[in-house]
Amino acid sequence: MTILAIESSCDDSSAAVIINGKLCSNIVASQAIHTKWGGVVPELASRAHQQHIVPVVAEALEKANITKNDLNAIAFTRGPGLLGSLLVGTSFAKALAMGLDIPLIDVHHMQAHVLAHFIDEPKPNFPFLCLTVSGGHTQIVFVRSALDMEIIGETQDDAVGEAFDKTAKLLNLPYPGGPLIDKYAKEGNPNRFEFPMVEMQGLNFSFSGIKTAFLYFLQKETKKNPNFVEENIADICASMQNILIKILLQKLRKASRQYKIKEIAIAGGVSANSGLRSELQKLGETENWNVYIPAFQYCTDNAGMIAMAAHFKAEEKIFCTQDVSPSPRMAW
Repeated sequence: MTILAIESSCDDSSAAVIINGKLCSNIVASQAIHTKWGGVVPELASRAHQQHIVPVVAEALEKANITKNDLNAIAFTRGPGLLGSLLVGTSFAKALAMGLDIPLIDVHHMQAHVLAHFIDEPKPNFPFLCLTVSGGHTQIVFVRSALDMEIIGETQDDAVGEAFDKTAKLLNLPYPGGPLIDKYAKEGNPNRFEFPMVEMQGLNFSFSGIKTAFLYFLQKETKKNPNFVEENIADICASMQNILIKILLQKLRKASRQYKIKEIAIAGGVSANSGLRSELQKLGETENWNVYIPAFQYCTDNAGMIAMAAHFKAEEKIFCTQDVSPSPRMAW
C-alpha cells in the first residue's frame, strides 16, 4: 500500500509518501509571509498553499523514488483547521484521486498528531495517554488503539499554544513567539516571578485567566520601570513558561493516576518546547512512566503524521467518497 498524504490545515504546506507503514518522504514548505503580520492571515495562507502544493507533492514523490502511478490512495487533512487552507488540500487530493482512479482517505489533524508516535521507534503500547498541545488545542487523549481515541480532558477556553503566543506578543517578540519564549527561558530563573495556578474541574484546562494575569503583571511592572521587559526578559519568559508547563503536567499526572496508565506521550506543536520535554522526562522518572516524545520534525504540522494515520485507516479499508468536504471544526 503506497499512500500520498497532504497536510494543509494552517500555514504549512506538506506532502509525504508512506509505503506499507514506512515513511519514505516528508516535505514541508513553511509560509514566512505571516511574520510580517504577527500571526497567520487565513487568506494569505490559502493563497500560499495554492503556490506550494504542486512543488511539495512533486518533491515528496521524487524523494520516495516513485511516480503518481505507483500510488494506491491519496490521504489529506479534512480538519480541523482554517477553511481556506483545508479547501486547497482537499480539492487537490480529490482531483488527483479522481484522475488516478484510486481511493481517498480523510484524516483528523489532531488524531494524526497522536499517531505521529508510530513513525519512529520507540512506539507507545496501547492503551496510552497523549497530551496534545498546540496553538488551537490542549487535550488529554485516551488512546485505546490507532482508530479508537477519546478526549478525557481539554481546555475550556484558550489553548496553551495561544497562551505562549499571547505572552510573546505582549513582550513584543516577533511571530512565531513560542520558540523565542523557549529560547529566553533557558537563560532565566523560572521561580523569579509568580503567576496563578488555574484549577479546573476534572481533567480540563483553562488558560484565559493566566493570560489576563500576565497582562496586568506587565502593566504594573512597566509602570514602575519602563525598561522592565528589556531588563528581565529571560526571567519573565522562564517564569511564564514554568507555570504553563506546571498546569499541563499536573493534569497529566492526575489522568495517569485516575486511569492507571503509565504509557504517556505528548504531541502537537507545543510538544517541541524544550522545557516541557525536559519536565515531562523528570516527572516520568518520578511517576515511573514510559514517556514518548516525538522527534522535533513530527511535532509541528507535517504530512508524515497524516500519512501514518492514513496507513492505519487503509489497513481497515476505511476510505471516503468524492463528495467529502473540509471540516474546519471537525469532531472526533
